[in-house]
Amino acid sequence: MTAEQILDVSDLEPCEPLENILATIPNLQAGEYLRVLHRMEPHPLYPILTQKGYAWLTQEGQDVQIEVYIWRNTDAQAEAAARAGAKLA
Repeated sequence: MTAEQILDVSDLEPCEPLENILATIPNLQAGEYLRVLHRMEPHPLYPILTQKGYAWLTQEGQDVQIEVYIWRNTDAQAEAAARAGAKLA
C-alpha cells in the first residue's frame, strides 16, 4: 500500500476543488497523505484544514501549477512520507 493518495483538481471549477479535498481527507488512513494537484494556491482551504486537525505544505508542481500535501497533524509517519514525497525531508 502506498502512503500517497493523489487528487487532481486542476481542471475543476471554483468550489469543486475545496469540496473534493474536504470529502477525501477523512478517508486517509494512518501513514497516508493526500497530494493535491491544483492550478492555484487554495488559500481558503488552509484555515479549514487547521480547524479539522490537518497539516499541509504547498509547493510549485512538476506537472501542475501547485501541489498541496495534506496529512493529519498527529500522524508523524504521514508527515515524513509527505515531506519525502515533496522532496523536503
